[in-house]
Amino acid sequence: MTRAEQVILPSQIQNTSPAPVEDGPLYVGADLGTAYLVLVVLDKNLQPVAGEYQFAQVVKDGLVVDYFGAVDRLTAMKQRVEARIGRTLTEAASSFPPGVPLAEVRATANVVEAAGLHCVGLVDEPTAANNLLGIQNGAIVDVGGGTTGIALVEDGKVIFSADEATGGTHFSLVIAGARDISFEEAEEMKKNMAMQSMLFPVVRPVMEKVGSIINHQLDGRKVTGISLVGGAACFPGMAEVVQDYTGISTHSPEKPLFVTPIGIAMHHAQVAAEMESLNGR
Repeated sequence: MTRAEQVILPSQIQNTSPAPVEDGPLYVGADLGTAYLVLVVLDKNLQPVAGEYQFAQVVKDGLVVDYFGAVDRLTAMKQRVEARIGRTLTEAASSFPPGVPLAEVRATANVVEAAGLHCVGLVDEPTAANNLLGIQNGAIVDVGGGTTGIALVEDGKVIFSADEATGGTHFSLVIAGARDISFEEAEEMKKNMAMQSMLFPVVRPVMEKVGSIINHQLDGRKVTGISLVGGAACFPGMAEVVQDYTGISTHSPEKPLFVTPIGIAMHHAQVAAEMESLNGR
């Protein structure tokens, strides 16, 4: 079990055991995704010390569609995490998908602020993911709940990014149709590891659609490797299908759902370091 997996818990698991964090700076990432809200806290060494995630449909295609629902959920997550670590969280960074209008980017910051966290900065999701991955050259593909974001990285910098509809929500929709069940039941079935091998043929066309999106957005650009992140990348066989479809070596890191949120918290650390440097001049 990874360190992130040990400390970033589902909202329904109430961890009452005290896990106090020693004095020192804390860096917080708030990821408002189409399917999941994720809150991550890193310590001064950029190691995860606490966090929480929960299924929530408060954002669609990068747009906040349930402002009050997002604020209420994020506030409650913040309070539970504070109780676990014995510290008050005052600041956080957040993120936005490629191509989201400026007004919607501001809406994300407003949610963070309304939840009691000063929003120190917003970072695009591919750059956040690469804060953790540290890719010098290649492609990052973030398969979220509703969209697939693609970023091309050269010399450690994101030089191109795009976002298209198709993600984990579409997995659930095809499962619901194939099994004649509700979307909510399909969502739970999709996450049941015991069911995933049986569901693989059902969701494979959606995985191939992701591969098609990658090919379209890369448009002949030479890429030596693809890193798959995001919640939908957790489904077994995803990397292999994308590799077969694109012909590009593809892998997914451990716990791909947490890559971008941790990278967002790392952005908070970067902003803090920049501010400290400016104040020290």
